[in-house]
Order: sequence, then C-alpha cells, then structure tokens
Amino acid sequence: MTARKIIHIDMDAFYASIEQRDNPEFRGKPLAVGRAAERGVVAAASYEARKWGVRSAMPSLSAMNKCPELIFVPARFDVYKAVSLQIRRIFLDYTDLMEPLSLDEAYLDVTENKRGIASATRIAEEIRRRVLAETELTASAGVSVNKFIAKIASDYKKPNGLFVVRPEETEAFAETLKIEQFWGIGKVTADKMHSMNIHTGLDLKRYSEDELKRMFGKAGHAYYLNARGDDDREVVPDRARKSLGAETTFTSDIRGMEELTSRMWNIAQEVWDRLSRHFFAGRTVTLKLKYADFREKTRRKTLPVAIDKFEVFWSVAKELLGSVQFEGDGKIRLMGLTVSNSESDGNTEYRQRLLDFGDDAPKG
Repeated sequence: MTARKIIHIDMDAFYASIEQRDNPEFRGKPLAVGRAAERGVVAAASYEARKWGVRSAMPSLSAMNKCPELIFVPARFDVYKAVSLQIRRIFLDYTDLMEPLSLDEAYLDVTENKRGIASATRIAEEIRRRVLAETELTASAGVSVNKFIAKIASDYKKPNGLFVVRPEETEAFAETLKIEQFWGIGKVTADKMHSMNIHTGLDLKRYSEDELKRMFGKAGHAYYLNARGDDDREVVPDRARKSLGAETTFTSDIRGMEELTSRMWNIAQEVWDRLSRHFFAGRTVTLKLKYADFREKTRRKTLPVAIDKFEVFWSVAKELLGSVQFEGDGKIRLMGLTVSNSESDGNTEYRQRLLDFGDDAPKG
C-alpha cells in the first residue's frame, strides 16, 4: 500500500502575530492577547513574551509578574477568523482533504493533490511561501506519513520552519519522543507511565498491545501503534461538532452571586475562544453547577438563531445563573458552560458558506 503524504500546518503565535502585523509599534516587543485584569487570562503570547515564560491560559497577573513590559491587547476574533479562512483557501488549492483543528492549524492529505505535485515537502514549502506572501504571517509545517508524526514534526523547527520525517524514519523518530508528546497522553497518564519507568517511545515499545490495553484500556491500542510511528487515523474534512464548552473545578468551594459571576466570566471567555477557534455557532447555552456534596444542577436556554456575539452569549449565561435557586449552603465546587445545537450540524451548505466568507459566518 502506498504511504500517505500528510502535512500538518501550524501558524506561528497566530493571534499575537496578527496583532504585531497590524500594529507596527508592537513588533519585536513582548505582547499578549487578553485582558490585563485581576481575573484576566492570556489567550496568546508573542515569541518575545514566551522568552519571559508567558504562555497561553496563564493568569494575566502571573504574566505581568514574569514580564513587566508585557503589552496586552484585546482579542479580535472576527479578524482572526477572516485570516484563518484566507489561509484555508490556500490549503484548498492543493487538496480537499483538509482537517482544521482550530483557527491556526490543520492537517492536509496530499497523497493525491490538485496540483499533481509528487513531493509533499514541496507542497508544504509552496503553502508556507504563499501564506507569507498573502497574509504577512509565518507558518511552520511537519511532513510525514501520518497525522501523529506530522503534528509533532511541525513543532521541531518553530517558528517559520519545516521538518520532514520520511517513511523509513518514523519508527526511530517515535522511539526518541518523550511520552508527553504522544497523542492522548496527559499529565495523569504520564505520571502513571513514569511510575512504570516509561519515559520515551522506546520504553513504551517494550510492552505488547495486550499489555498496554490491560494497563490503559482502549487507548492502549493507539499507544502501541504510536510507539512504532504508526497512526491509522485518516484526515477527515468538515468534521461536525455537536457542542463545545469548558468547566472548572474550583480549588475551594465558592458561594455568592458576585463570586460565581466573576468565575463564570473566565469560563465564558474560554468557551468563546474555543467557539471562535472551531468556527462553531450554536443556539443552546447550558450552565452546569455541581454542589460541594456533588449534586448537579443544570439550566439551559435555546435561542431562535445561532449566537454570533460574545455579548449575547454572556447575557444568556448571566440569565441562567440568575435563575438558579441555590439549595443548602449554596457552596459550588464546579461550574461549566456549553454551547450546542449548531446550525452546522449535518449542514454542508452552512459550512461551505463559512469557507466562502458568507455573510452568515459567525463573528467573534
């Protein structure tokens, strides 16, 4: 069977780079996209800010402590979406097998491509040149025979880099990887593996598939394949999402409408960021609360049209929270917000309008 040719494209510090592109006075300076507020969170950081240890999802106060000269700018999701669509149209000039992961990254299967170019490396080089010429932004790319290796490879020469792992190199490449780089291995699983003296792909490779399944369940199959540089997942374009959301378990139980509203603001910002990244626009907002004794309460509201502005989303979230009649001591240990009931569920025409810059494309 002919090996597939997969490219993973990842834009370099996408949000921050757009802000530096559009505001020359920010170029070469440490910049964060987000709110410089007590409860603010960094949505993205420029490479200049990353040198100081500033990272996305970091509390704004922590970021400012690490980098006193840090410049904060508010997010402009409508601009980020427009640029992302511009970049995706470049991708579609080469293949229809494009699987976006977020606004700033995507997989491309170019095994058979519209340009008849035999080399995936050459296609990746062309795409990177066009992205730079048409958007003034840089992109990094990884090229290999599957999604797992290509995604890791795209991070090897960042920023503005290209890294290729050839078919005969994939197994040896996987052996050198830290297990934290493997798909689906988070902190809890990594800690468990470390306790078993599994630290690299080579360590993981010493176990049989049955042993890995016994220790890690169904995920053991993927770990077995990945340790050998294998990944049988296909590039799937237009993957329909049913919902997107976020929830937080508080370090200590909280109570009172003012404190709950303040915490919900941060959750709402995170949800809206995810909605924007994935071009998801839903009509139903669900609030989830879990009491200190683990009892759950949910409130839900469905609007006649998809939510396309944060102000509308936040207004619905506040309305749902205000409708809750708290029980007992009212102490809450977990809060979550979810958006569902998308116009794009099973609607190819809607998704195509997004790619065509239609007037109905959701705005940030």
